[in-house]
Amino acid sequence: MRAEHDQVVLVDAGGFFPESETQRDAGPFLMKSMKELGTVAANVGDKELAFGYAFLRQSVRESGMPVVSANLYEKKTGKFAFAPYVIVPAGRTRVGVFGLMSGKVDLGPGRDSLRVVDPEIAATAMVAEMKKKGATAIVLLSQLGKVESEDLVTAVEGIDVLVTGRNVPMLQRGRVIKNTVVCYGGEQGWYVGRTSLALDAAGRSISGENDMIMLGPEVEAKPAVFEVVKAFEDALNDRLRRLEKERAAAAALTAETSDGEAVDHFVGAGVCGRCHKAEYQQWLTTPHACAWQTLVDQKKEATPECVRCHVVGYQKPGGFQTADDAARLGNVQCENCHGVGTQHEAYAERKAAVPEPVCRGCHDGTTSPVFQFALYRPHILHQVPANMPALPPNPAKAKMKGAGSH
Repeated sequence: MRAEHDQVVLVDAGGFFPESETQRDAGPFLMKSMKELGTVAANVGDKELAFGYAFLRQSVRESGMPVVSANLYEKKTGKFAFAPYVIVPAGRTRVGVFGLMSGKVDLGPGRDSLRVVDPEIAATAMVAEMKKKGATAIVLLSQLGKVESEDLVTAVEGIDVLVTGRNVPMLQRGRVIKNTVVCYGGEQGWYVGRTSLALDAAGRSISGENDMIMLGPEVEAKPAVFEVVKAFEDALNDRLRRLEKERAAAAALTAETSDGEAVDHFVGAGVCGRCHKAEYQQWLTTPHACAWQTLVDQKKEATPECVRCHVVGYQKPGGFQTADDAARLGNVQCENCHGVGTQHEAYAERKAAVPEPVCRGCHDGTTSPVFQFALYRPHILHQVPANMPALPPNPAKAKMKGAGSH
């Protein structure tokens, strides 16, 4: 985009911090990376506050990444928690960028020290102030969600671009609401939104449009950046693997000191295959049978949100605990679909087909955006039907291959 245009401003709507305590280091790393990319402003959402106000402030200082929030205040001082906006030059225009977050969310550890004021009141004041200080184009970075964001730009005049965030859909082409061009970027960072504004002689927006660019395999990773990301992810994966082993050791110690009561547990496909030989051999031909290897190849085999859908009984009694269990409980096996092995007799008596919700526990809108139960199911049936339709490419897998991350 910078090669094609001489007036480019890179922003982020927020919501990029990880949700897991074990991966909190990813937040500051992403901020440093965004700074390196030349991001001029990122918004603050409830995810960024998940580890506390002090942690986010420290991350801002150390990374040098500008963050904005026009309606988040410190309770004690009554001051803005972060800068409410920035105004940056871009060729013959001056772009004012401000951020808003919803007052309906949990501020986490920051709930005792922070408060959120009404987004519409804050937006009206910020637009007026930025224009007074010379901003000729106004961009709102929103963590209000789709509906509240759209309602706000309908009510507040003077916002030229709205970048929506927090549980929003991905729309290939943005919308124009009144005079505001709206960008819907989806989740997981799979897309870059390109919003183009036509300017008058004074640098003010006349009209605009938005489209989304998917970061698939055809968008090559910059080698130097890829190596930095890979080094961070490898180090994080190693740390998570150590934590897994420590957790498993603690669980084993607890089990040794229990009253010895038998509990239902997972047995692994090898045990099932002793009697169900044909079904076991057919399973070996499916992608489910190599699900663990896909994580190993991507160095994600210690990332909890990935591992849970690539193994049997993640963190459950008798289920997968650490990578040491991969030989027996790695991959998507019989018990993922049919239930715990020690409850085999009860399942056999029911003779029930695997219901769709079992599949959608992992094949959700994030990991399998093109998943259709009726289309996918024939590919894993033990009696494979003839003339099966081909499966559509999964954008989530393309993202893994293209950028080395999920």
